[in-house]
Amino acid sequence: MGNQDLPGVLVSGFEGPCCICEDHVGDLKKHFNLITMQEFLENKTQFGPKIQAVYIWGGKPAVDLELLQSLPSLKIIASSGAGLDHLDRKLIASFGVKVANTPHAVSSPTADLGMALLLAAARRLVEGYRLAISPDTENFPTNFMGQEVTGATLGIIGMGNIGYKIAQRAKAFEMKILYHNRKCRKLEEEKAVGATYCERLDDLLQQSDFVMLAVSLTPQTQRLIGRRELRLMKPTAILVNIGRGLLVDQDALMEALETGVIKAAALDVTYPEPLPRDHPLLKLKNIILTPHIGSATHQARRQTMENMIESILASLNGLPIPNEVLLK
Repeated sequence: MGNQDLPGVLVSGFEGPCCICEDHVGDLKKHFNLITMQEFLENKTQFGPKIQAVYIWGGKPAVDLELLQSLPSLKIIASSGAGLDHLDRKLIASFGVKVANTPHAVSSPTADLGMALLLAAARRLVEGYRLAISPDTENFPTNFMGQEVTGATLGIIGMGNIGYKIAQRAKAFEMKILYHNRKCRKLEEEKAVGATYCERLDDLLQQSDFVMLAVSLTPQTQRLIGRRELRLMKPTAILVNIGRGLLVDQDALMEALETGVIKAAALDVTYPEPLPRDHPLLKLKNIILTPHIGSATHQARRQTMENMIESILASLNGLPIPNEVLLK
């Protein structure tokens, strides 16, 4: 238990894989009385009325009807990162509670990882690494080859903060950039990165050498890439997903990778996370998987925490909330 005079903020806990960052606890305690989920569950009547904000780090704690009913003083839910698919916005709005996220803190590192995965898959980095360190390697095969990135066509699905930063990076690789989005970016923004809008997703899929998913998960985008979409892609194409696992039909992807419908995939996200250890995707050579680390840099995580503190304090002081999410 922290300082009783400070506003109560519910956090997942201080230990375990989903705990808040150890380095951030000191900063948070300057402003808030941190109450862990365990403390709250052990004594709801004591702690419930004191909690004015929920601090969601890595998707935890989960916010459901029961929790909202137990927090009569709750004003705001601050959620780390850009994605909001773990929150029932309608339900939260019905309790008159605000929501803030941290899209700007995570856009650059996530775009960096998108490019890292694209490059790693194109140049078969993981396979090459295994070959280089294998005790059985006697010589390096001359014909171990990957795909050229320079001059290739990149199709970006989702041209928000992250998608646009990917386009900026891809421009430096002299890539031809296509993008599909709910709406066009401004003409000067398109020109700055040399991006061309594709109104039809099918056109982007048919023309791209690399397809990068940087779109939010909504009911409309769930399984956006399925069997039909994968078949539209070039057999030499590589799919990169830095959005959410459910944007892709994993069974269809598995089949496409096994049968050569597409060349390879690089995923920072899957469903579930982590995949069961016997999952067939884990056995494929032409896939690279990372453990949902798009925003995982020290700098971005600190910025995220600072943004969340700012949003909570603004809400508690009745000020306009930075990064407030419109719940309607």
